[in-house]
Amino acid sequence: MATVYEHRDDPEKAPPAANDLPDGYRPSADEPFMNSRQLQYFREKLLAWKDAIHREAAGTLTQLQVDSLREADLTDRASSETDWSIELRTRDRQRKLIAKIDAALRRIEDGEYGYCEVTGEPISLGRLEARPIATMTVEAQERHERNEKVSRDE
Repeated sequence: MATVYEHRDDPEKAPPAANDLPDGYRPSADEPFMNSRQLQYFREKLLAWKDAIHREAAGTLTQLQVDSLREADLTDRASSETDWSIELRTRDRQRKLIAKIDAALRRIEDGEYGYCEVTGEPISLGRLEARPIATMTVEAQERHERNEKVSRDE
């Protein structure tokens, strides 16, 4: 397992407190990696993403209840069923995404967030900004995907 940074011994890396980020704050390479501000920033980003997914799911559920499939024309009904099938598959993917968001939030609490689960090296801030649920550095992820492709090809 990767090396875990023990934030309990360093107040600068303690779990983030609520709402003390300056407006427009963005993590920077000029500050200590995964300091309390960065952790709070990513925690809030993850929570906002999770909340948006929940709101979309609630909207889908409401729409499903309101718009039952009552089209008289078979073609219209088939089209509606296809649309709902796509929508429900999207919601299922998002349900799986919520599990990854929850895992990232646990890593923040455990002091493991931002570090590669394979190498223990810091994951770049750019990667975390683009994919806050990332668990590996780009290099480790590429190696993992190459190995996965080789396994599939055999």
